[in-house]
Amino acid sequence: MKRRLLLTAILTAALPWAAAAQAQQTELTIMSFNIYGGGANDSKPVDETAAAIKAVGADIIGVQETRLEGDPCTAEICPPKGESVAAKLAAALGYHYYDQTKVNDALWANAILSRYPIGPATPNDLGVSIDVNGRKVHVFNIHLDDSPYQPYQLLGIEYGPYPYLKTPEEAVKAAADTRGPALKLLFADMDAAGPDDAAFVFGDFNEPSHRDWTDSAVKAGLQPLAVPYPTVMAIEEKGFVDTFRAIYPDPATKPGFTWTPTSEPTAKDDHHDRIDFALARAPKLDVLSAGIVGEKAPEADIVVTPWPSDHRATMAKVRF
Repeated sequence: MKRRLLLTAILTAALPWAAAAQAQQTELTIMSFNIYGGGANDSKPVDETAAAIKAVGADIIGVQETRLEGDPCTAEICPPKGESVAAKLAAALGYHYYDQTKVNDALWANAILSRYPIGPATPNDLGVSIDVNGRKVHVFNIHLDDSPYQPYQLLGIEYGPYPYLKTPEEAVKAAADTRGPALKLLFADMDAAGPDDAAFVFGDFNEPSHRDWTDSAVKAGLQPLAVPYPTVMAIEEKGFVDTFRAIYPDPATKPGFTWTPTSEPTAKDDHHDRIDFALARAPKLDVLSAGIVGEKAPEADIVVTPWPSDHRATMAKVRF
């Protein structure tokens, strides 16, 4: 009887601790979305972009291209023009927002939308602190240079005055030269942000992943050769997880192409690829689900019509 009473006392004392541990778990739905001027580059209303975000039920969203493409818009130069649609999107969603207005190698008309209050920005304007029910979350949102674009260089597709490439080594060096300066800014902002309960990196990287240009993808006819592209790899080395590939590790069976719904896969002047990412880091991170958001199945897991952008979006549900 005494042993039974002692066991009961131990279990009773443990219950509040277990409840507290369970209460510390946080679930978020995250999304990265190049919104193509909020659809306005194709004269579409911003309501269509808001509808895509609502369909996902995203809590935190990194959006790129909140402004229109300027003139001229070429591979070498394409300045943003007009006002950001971030405020209109936030109003349609009932969310907080932050326009990333600095001009540097890692930004092109970016903004962060959040169901939760947004705090201070990092020095290079690449990230913000978000209070998620008392938990500190850092959100970084980037848009990297699209030229020279190594998939086109490897496939002999003309895009600006850049040489064609033949080997994986050439592609990796060109990618590092093109986007390395932006990564330095991102990592500096991560260091400045300090500790957190979780962190996310969203963005249109304009570069595929080493997890996509693999031998299995080559055998499936999706890629011309295996290339260990450096940008996603470098961020993963900081402890981040590619949420889409955490759920779908084989690119041959689930390519997850985000570029582009505006052309057919057989187009000779383009190449479909996954260049939009939602990366996550937390001490005890679980990626519960992930998917592509776009205009039709099977390319998209969440289908939204009409579709407002020249990119598909990527989303994930995570717990930490």
